[in-house]
Amino acid sequence: MKIYYWSPFISKVATVSSVIKSAESILKYSKKNSNINVAIVDAVGEWNNYKKLIDPKIEIINLNKKNILNYLPKGGFLKSRISYTLIFILTFFKLLNLLNKKKPDYLITHLLTSLPIFLTIIMKNKTKIILRISGLPKLNFIRYMFWKLFSKNIHRVTCPTIATYKYLKTMNIFNKNKLFVLRDPVIQLHEFLKKKKEKVEDLNIGKKNLIIGIGRLTRQKNFLLLIRAFKKILIKYPNYHLILLGEGEQKKILEEETKKLTIQNKIFFLGYQNNVYKYLLNADCFVLTSLWEDPGFVILEAALCNTLIISSDCPNGPNEILSNGKNGFLFKNNDVTDFLKEFDKFKNSTSDELKKKRLLAKKQVKLFTQFAHHKSLESIIELNEKIN
Repeated sequence: MKIYYWSPFISKVATVSSVIKSAESILKYSKKNSNINVAIVDAVGEWNNYKKLIDPKIEIINLNKKNILNYLPKGGFLKSRISYTLIFILTFFKLLNLLNKKKPDYLITHLLTSLPIFLTIIMKNKTKIILRISGLPKLNFIRYMFWKLFSKNIHRVTCPTIATYKYLKTMNIFNKNKLFVLRDPVIQLHEFLKKKKEKVEDLNIGKKNLIIGIGRLTRQKNFLLLIRAFKKILIKYPNYHLILLGEGEQKKILEEETKKLTIQNKIFFLGYQNNVYKYLLNADCFVLTSLWEDPGFVILEAALCNTLIISSDCPNGPNEILSNGKNGFLFKNNDVTDFLKEFDKFKNSTSDELKKKRLLAKKQVKLFTQFAHHKSLESIIELNEKIN
């Protein structure tokens, strides 16, 4: 059996880790893994910097000899749309030729969802397309009719959250029997056990009174709200410091905001970190202020570290993980006042109340392990003869 992954990306996103761990799970947990060949298709050179992280048994198939990724525009919604359009144009026929030549049994696709649908129209072989759809996709009439018309050609549709699964069912595009919840393989326990031993050496502040935010410094992550709220937190709790891990196009804007609010000595921009666990283990709480997520990988990493979670009730995932606030604190999306209210609840909670929330959050982690992901993926693939 041949299983290929297709996931073109233009910047560091959580999908990278998800694809690698999903591919590795097939080799690691399949009963007859000696008969399974797994490959990741590299569209424009996006996987060049990650080859050292990928199991050598997983083949990397390059569609283009040159690293086209370096020449694609990056940063912001418009530039990313242009880049993905160019990727579509530059790789469509090359991917089609690859599939017709190699004839993999499955092509598991992440991102650029319209391309695999187009492929099914003219593809000569019987490769089964498994399409991953995240979020709550908004389709104009033309796109809706296109998806509706050719949805029968898609073998399976997987959703990383229950919210996306329910949303797609209401859209009435795909056969409901083709829709599955397939949670991403976020957590690898052996990786956590190794990384948690590392010490934080780049901070001169104590282990207490630390708030941490993690993610790309983009509009989606809404760190401006966190910085502005933090200014107000300091009035009541002056001993706190804020750590932000990540890089992105809004970094200068965020740094300027901290200076404007005169709290630059209280906020640390530490850039992208390969090991977030060592920071989470030293934090008083983790805060997620995103405008949308799917589902919010770092929430699970915080839960694994027993770090208290305060999250926006944004679509599409935090609410599921935190069980409507039972496993942490949820505030109204993009609402500073409600965030401060939940932060006060956190500060006024008893140690037993906080312990209970941490334990309940940690129980969610097992749903997002590599083994749990493989178990679901394997059942989805094995069902292929039962649905037309």
